[in-house]
Amino acid sequence: KETGIPISSATVGVRGTSIGSITNQNGDFKLSLPDSLKNDSITFSHIGYLSQDIEFALLIGRHNILSLEPKVVPLQEVVIRRSDPKKLLREMIERRNKNYSHTPVYLTTFYREGVQLKNKFQNLSEAVFKVYKTSSYSSVPDQVKLLKMSRLSNIEAKDSLLVKVKSGIQACIQMDIIKDIPEFLTPSVEKGIYDYTSEGVTFLEDRFVNVVHFEQKKGISEPLFCGELFLDSETSALLQARLEVHPVYVIPQKVVYTISYKPWQGTYYIHHIRGDLHFKVKRTKMLFGSRDLHIWFEMITCKVDTEQVVAFPRTERLPTRTIFSDTHFKYDENFWKDFNVIPLEEEISKLIEKISLKIEEIGD
Repeated sequence: KETGIPISSATVGVRGTSIGSITNQNGDFKLSLPDSLKNDSITFSHIGYLSQDIEFALLIGRHNILSLEPKVVPLQEVVIRRSDPKKLLREMIERRNKNYSHTPVYLTTFYREGVQLKNKFQNLSEAVFKVYKTSSYSSVPDQVKLLKMSRLSNIEAKDSLLVKVKSGIQACIQMDIIKDIPEFLTPSVEKGIYDYTSEGVTFLEDRFVNVVHFEQKKGISEPLFCGELFLDSETSALLQARLEVHPVYVIPQKVVYTISYKPWQGTYYIHHIRGDLHFKVKRTKMLFGSRDLHIWFEMITCKVDTEQVVAFPRTERLPTRTIFSDTHFKYDENFWKDFNVIPLEEEISKLIEKISLKIEEIGD
């Protein structure tokens, strides 16, 4: 409203329904509603702005330009200081016992994985899992039970390269870095292999967070991670980690991971995991004509259940190291028919409400 700058990735939709859209880079969107909702209001929202509700009747039939007001967060006191990044990480580890789960829980999650070759997807697999999530301090592996699954294939006869994702589910389980703590979360005073810098304070998911950047020290040629860690300034909990294999040392074009945690009833649980692997492929003995290959997988938590949590019987467990797209399943038309495939370019975390409403229909 103050600058006139377009707001991208804003959410537009009817509250309490699965009907909605996301604005593009220019702030544009198009929304079609059934007649039954013409008396409802459209909600416009984005992190950092005040939400706005407008009656559908005022918008129908014409081009509209809408403005959102910045969200001002009042502070009683602001202290600006340079934080020691290693100290912030040590505080996060020290409070891990308080912030994260000590007992197993059930997580109902939505999972998807896909392969895109030259900007055209070859296959897309989507599923609903029930995950037996063990304690953040347990060495017992997590277990996965398949509830629903859907698969789309777009492989053409002329395709000379067929790619499948192996162990995508296992990768999601292993990326719980609070349970399986990697070396970059525990900086060593004597012989650390990472350098850390403080990137100041920002705002994430309505929380103030300290941002810590890390990367491998110069002279270390082994491909390690680099990225940013977002630590809650009040609880010291890790809210999000954005990682990539250091681009100088990696053979693929790019390998990027995002891991986030959210609190539920005062305890933090894994919320969203995504992995993106980018490659350049070309036929042997050809100097030109390389193609972009993009492999990705992600899983998001839609429901947490702490009641009567027990391990799954062996016959119900889904092998997590297999090629999931080759899994045999029974297609549930009643579940998937009104649940449109989520567009590949849209972030699954922005559509969590739509996914969660559908998952509530599933029984155990």
